[in-house]
Amino acid sequence: MDRRSFLTKAAVGGTIAGALATPALAQTNPKVTWRLTSSFPKSLDTIYGGAEVLSRMVKEATDGNFQIQVFSAGELVGGLQAADAASSGTVEACHTVAYYYWGKDPTWALGSAVPFALNARGMNAWHYHGGGIDLYNEFMAKQNLFALPGGNTGAQMGGWFRKEIKTLADMKGLKMRVGGFAGKVMERLGVVPQQIAGGDLYPALEKGTIDGVEWVGPYDDEKLGFYKVAPYYYYPGWWEGGPTVHFMFNKDAWEKLPPLYQKILRIAAQAEDQDMLAKYDWKNTKAIKSLIANGAQLRPFSGEIMQACFDATIATYAEIESTNADFKKIWGSINDFRKDWYFWDQVAEYNYDTFLMIQQRGGKL
Repeated sequence: MDRRSFLTKAAVGGTIAGALATPALAQTNPKVTWRLTSSFPKSLDTIYGGAEVLSRMVKEATDGNFQIQVFSAGELVGGLQAADAASSGTVEACHTVAYYYWGKDPTWALGSAVPFALNARGMNAWHYHGGGIDLYNEFMAKQNLFALPGGNTGAQMGGWFRKEIKTLADMKGLKMRVGGFAGKVMERLGVVPQQIAGGDLYPALEKGTIDGVEWVGPYDDEKLGFYKVAPYYYYPGWWEGGPTVHFMFNKDAWEKLPPLYQKILRIAAQAEDQDMLAKYDWKNTKAIKSLIANGAQLRPFSGEIMQACFDATIATYAEIESTNADFKKIWGSINDFRKDWYFWDQVAEYNYDTFLMIQQRGGKL
């Protein structure tokens, strides 16, 4: 694929379409080699594969002159150290989820997903047209990073449980593998959050060391076999309604790139942002049927539980906003758009989808 063909096909969204003029394409491309560390293992092909997609696009668009070597979690640094490695300059880039680092400052999580925030389409609208990318990068600059959205899983599932979770009382004392912000909220309801590495989750669930675990969604969850020892599969994952995965670049390395290469990275990252969501939408539809056929029992969180979690979330936000100016500024922007987004989203989309869902349940599709 030549550069002109790639850039014509890959440019999406009014913010970047047409950004690369013909004179820019005629410039000589310098030789640049970067290393990118992923937070994900190769076995998670959809989410890990996002970095490989970016690398391939960049290589093709520059006639092989800008190459990004991709390393999976653990090859260079641990998955949860990916952003630290990019910030320090150990590598030039990483592919990660920003809420992994919320313990440093909860503001990190806002660029990705926090409880009861926006869904995937809402996040993309805020990022690309609501000033979200620039606003988030004001904060990321303090971390010596520049970040671009680079994937989305769509709304995640609420997790696998050994027993049914029917009431708030069932949540008290529940030992659940749940990370970050969600764990902080759930603590208010009596849940005991557990931090356990991915490879240790199945045996912990099987032995009863933990009562429940949240991971991603049907396609990724099926690979780990949770349905064999914890059949109750709850939804939705209200803490991850539209989690954005980010490409994070060392700020100094980013600023040293030729403007053409920066533009190519922006286009490739946005193309991957859309591609990952489409892949999950395709693969999850098949995986959910397979899981049900193998004994998974779908359960919605009750209205009582959802409302209690929402109220606990709002209280948590208020506490953080009172002491964290960065969080307050970015969350204020998301929250202002959230009100309008869910007003619009319930008009045409919701009613269209609901009608067709009724037809599907009635066997007419």
